[in-house]
Amino acid sequence: MLRIAVDAAPLLGHATGVGVFTRGLFDALGAVENARVSAYALSGRGSGKLAALLPPGVKASARPMPAKLLIEAWKRWEHPKAEFWTGTADVVHGTNFVVPPTRSAGAVVTVHDLTAIRYPEMCTPTTLAYPKLIERAIARGAHVHVLSQAICREVREFFDVDAARVHIVQPGPPAVAKAEAPGGRPYFLAIGTIEPRKNYLLLVRAFDEVARVHADVDLVIVGTRGWGAATLDEAIDESAFGTRIKQLGWVDDSLRAGLLRGALALVYPSIYEGFGLPPLEAMIAGVPVVATANEAVVEVTDGAALLSPPGDSGALAECMLQVVDDEAERARLIAVGTARVAQLSWQRAASEMMVMYSQVASAR
Repeated sequence: MLRIAVDAAPLLGHATGVGVFTRGLFDALGAVENARVSAYALSGRGSGKLAALLPPGVKASARPMPAKLLIEAWKRWEHPKAEFWTGTADVVHGTNFVVPPTRSAGAVVTVHDLTAIRYPEMCTPTTLAYPKLIERAIARGAHVHVLSQAICREVREFFDVDAARVHIVQPGPPAVAKAEAPGGRPYFLAIGTIEPRKNYLLLVRAFDEVARVHADVDLVIVGTRGWGAATLDEAIDESAFGTRIKQLGWVDDSLRAGLLRGALALVYPSIYEGFGLPPLEAMIAGVPVVATANEAVVEVTDGAALLSPPGDSGALAECMLQVVDDEAERARLIAVGTARVAQLSWQRAASEMMVMYSQVASAR
């Protein structure tokens, strides 16, 4: 029986892509017979609610501590140890860029992307601390989990880590609730936190071109307001078609699923990603995907999306127009999207994670 302690802090609050991954991981590991899974949370708030967010049988630690203080401590020292939260474990898994130092357990840190290195101007101070924390974790012997070949290459490029300690395990398909489409005017949908890396400014420019051709089409943006959201507000105010762009903020799973099912297409204009779950959500819902061709998104969509060069609003608009104007292409995208997402499995992901955990535990 392998004792695995997993950071569940991404489940607290409004779940981002990291939260969706973490939730899927807990559900998948909960079905593994030879795993005893526990949860801890590197968070000073909300940890009292953690137990209600976990699958049956997963024990939750209840020792809140501010994450910012922990990050500052681990940038300099090797305390506090993970066992303060986890008790005795064979493996401690940090699901969101940070894994605590341990006394004797093996350690795994999931690195979702390297935005802090590649695009530091798009990062908050907390995010900018991640590379140092990853570097220190690797120096302590931690293994690195990544979700794509693209990020595997970047981790090998930027950190002094042996290839045997970098593990690629793709997640299973994200859960999409059953819900009815909202009806009303046709619309394109964008999903993701409102922050510079998601490049909604490019999307607004592309939509302006689409809106000139199709007077009955809107744009709906769903996502928690992050830093830089005011810049998007200004771009929408300045758009000739700003009244046809709706920001809904964070929405619950049911409304999100309904919005997906009713969309002409999901548009994913991100400058940079480490994986990209919203395109897979759209494929599950039977909705075409239009995206910018950054490396990880090309890998994840695997031929099942219309892709445009990053930064080219005109090319992105052409892809959006193609979805509206070409029924045959729309049907093709739906079919290949359905086939693509069927290749992903949480059962397989859990099996591959257990192989990784076993290797990490054996290397202690």
